[in-house]
Amino acid sequence: MPVEYSGTGDPARSLALLWRTRDKVSRGGDLGVDRIVRAAIDVADTDGLAALSMRRVAERLGVGTMSLYTHVPGKGELLDVMLDTVHGETPRPVDVPGGWRGRLERIARDNWALYLRHPWLLQVATTRPPLGPQVTARYDYELRAIEGIGLTDLEMDNVITLVGSYVHGAVRGAVEATQATQHTGMTDEQWWRAHAPYLEKAMDPARFPTAARVGTAAGQEYQAATDPTRAFEFGLARVLDGIAALVADRCAGVAPPVTPS
Repeated sequence: MPVEYSGTGDPARSLALLWRTRDKVSRGGDLGVDRIVRAAIDVADTDGLAALSMRRVAERLGVGTMSLYTHVPGKGELLDVMLDTVHGETPRPVDVPGGWRGRLERIARDNWALYLRHPWLLQVATTRPPLGPQVTARYDYELRAIEGIGLTDLEMDNVITLVGSYVHGAVRGAVEATQATQHTGMTDEQWWRAHAPYLEKAMDPARFPTAARVGTAAGQEYQAATDPTRAFEFGLARVLDGIAALVADRCAGVAPPVTPS
């Protein structure tokens, strides 16, 4: 799967575009950054990130390719604004039951849903994230979910990174399962039913006793090789359990470990 990288555009132009400090509008106001970005997101949602180009976006809008450059310097800057825009879709409710754990769980589920709506997000490496208003607002909201529970600022940042990274990894299986169904015309259940009888004959339980026992139990339960949604639920609970242990340590007065300089 090809990977794109955020943060590759010119810093000054990218930040001006993200924060709309210089949003030029063509005569008649029929074309602007927001419309271009929405068309680009539509292209990526429909055809994947590999299909994204300034030419494809222009075709989607019914305009000449060069007209886009009046508003967007290039694909690198466009990708940053696309990322910032979709991150603005996640809800930010004020009242979430369940304390900090309920808030983190809600954040994880909302991010899971975001990836399912925009699978191309998994094809973008964001170690250099777009420093736009929506990404910043989301980061601030997520941090406030664990504000005042006894963690240091660095621990707060690491907790949010942990939850986000977990969702990013877990949702890949769900996205791939959906795409496999679309590309093959066969559901996971249909695939499993076609392969399971032959697997039972080919695999020797005496040679692979644990795999045979556990695999059989899982296959019978899932009617598939895996169940990404169930795996997500199980893993999320364990991640939150680990964070709860950390919070309990801080409330008990256990100091953070000293990191060697």
